[in-house]
Amino acid sequence: MSEDRDLRLPAAAATALCRELPRAADLTAAMQLIEAQRQLLLGDGLLTVNHVLWPDAAGAPEAIELQRIWSSRPAEYPVAGRKRKTLTPWTRQLLLDSEIFIGEGQAALQQVFDDHRLILSMGLQSVLNVPLVRADGRCFATFNVLGTVAQWSVLDKLRIELLAALARPFVARHVEG
Repeated sequence: MSEDRDLRLPAAAATALCRELPRAADLTAAMQLIEAQRQLLLGDGLLTVNHVLWPDAAGAPEAIELQRIWSSRPAEYPVAGRKRKTLTPWTRQLLLDSEIFIGEGQAALQQVFDDHRLILSMGLQSVLNVPLVRADGRCFATFNVLGTVAQWSVLDKLRIELLAALARPFVARHVEG
């Protein structure tokens, strides 16, 4: 079978995601389990989840604030860290249009992220940002995976999307309080 049609998970990952994840008590427990499976499936990298803090004013926002609510590397990317994002092609695609963003290679990371020096110093070369979306289509959080590969495979992209989908209910419960 070709790579783009044959998504397989190791039995250990499937067992953890199907049997252990539903029993996770909170966001931290769920994300620790998801991060362990991300490492198993994708290798070294970084996983963060950001809550989108939409401005109160009606109409198109001039800037959007993101607050980190989970991080696999809290020394470099601490929980509760905030960043203000102005409207760029990245914010429009990911936050306003609720579409996945894929950035591959150093140039892509430098173009999109203010903290690209830190990202590159960690050996990370690619990102896949998955919008977590409410029923109304509005992005309420982002699931962000950075990897050491310069380009994601089709299967890696699908694995990340699957992990994001599994994280979504835990993130929603956490941000909705």
